[in-house]
Amino acid sequence: MSEGTGPEHDSLLFVSFGGPERREDVVPFLENVVRGKSVPKERLAELAEHYYHFDGKSPINDQNRALIAALEEELKANDIDLPIYWGNRNWDPTLGDALRQMKEDGKKRALAFVTSAYSSYSGCRQYRENIEKAREEVGEGAPEVDKIRVFYNHPGFIEANVDGLLAAFETLPKDRRESARIAFTAHSVPCAMAETSDYEDQLQETARLVAEGARNDRWQLVYQSRSGPPHVPWLGPDILEHLDALSQINVKDIVVAPVGFLADHMEIVWDLDIEARNHANDLGITLTRAPTAGTHPAFVSMIRELIEERLGRTQTRQAVGKRGPSHDVCPPDCCQYQPRVSRPPGKA
Repeated sequence: MSEGTGPEHDSLLFVSFGGPERREDVVPFLENVVRGKSVPKERLAELAEHYYHFDGKSPINDQNRALIAALEEELKANDIDLPIYWGNRNWDPTLGDALRQMKEDGKKRALAFVTSAYSSYSGCRQYRENIEKAREEVGEGAPEVDKIRVFYNHPGFIEANVDGLLAAFETLPKDRRESARIAFTAHSVPCAMAETSDYEDQLQETARLVAEGARNDRWQLVYQSRSGPPHVPWLGPDILEHLDALSQINVKDIVVAPVGFLADHMEIVWDLDIEARNHANDLGITLTRAPTAGTHPAFVSMIRELIEERLGRTQTRQAVGKRGPSHDVCPPDCCQYQPRVSRPPGKA
């Protein structure tokens, strides 16, 4: 990826994970996700069933279409002339598709908005590597791409999540709100990956800021959606483990706020809305789920503000809390991670 001097930015590359939209897409999509990783076929079959429960359609693409449409209106209203191109890591439209179209349209240099608010290998560096690989595949004339900074502590992101959390509490009977607990969730990653980034610290800061904005101190950060073998350490506690712990102290209501995600995709609608909710019901706990940032106006405005930063339209770099705004240009050793070849105890 290019950073520094060069032609002015003439386009926006909207970068996301991707997801299937019909049953026949599910297995090829999952094979793309796990390519180069040692994932048992049984695990793939288990994941496929999550998608088949929704007839093979992940919500993520429709969520991205809605966000792109809202962002186009936001840019237009603020006289920012950047056409948006959409490219995914794992499914159509791919990053290669987007960059080829940009090349055909004569685009030379793009800003990239990645649908990930935090620093980690899988949430930042890998996307930068994906973009660079796609540029190499497109070849000579592929546009240069500069990634927009992570935004876990941007006031627009915090506001959107505060509003979602408060709205979720409003659905609880008034006499149960005071005793309800909050679980902020994020996608778990291998501990070895977490050690090479600020992922945990950034998540803790987001959770603290959202809880502070909602004037609520009954919260904990937990994780969800781990997919690695059980002998490899991943971040925890898992949301299901956390529910077990809450049941031991007779908690009856939990509001789950998935601040680690931007949209209600499969890790939300299956892992939280079905799996975690069913487990909570078995424990006698009512689980209420807060929405993700989605197309909240403050979140859409935040993306526009981040674009304005990089276009030089403003010198203000907004951030709230203790950590300040993140860097625009990632250091060479930022968020490095090499998956460890790890075997269960007793295996040669």
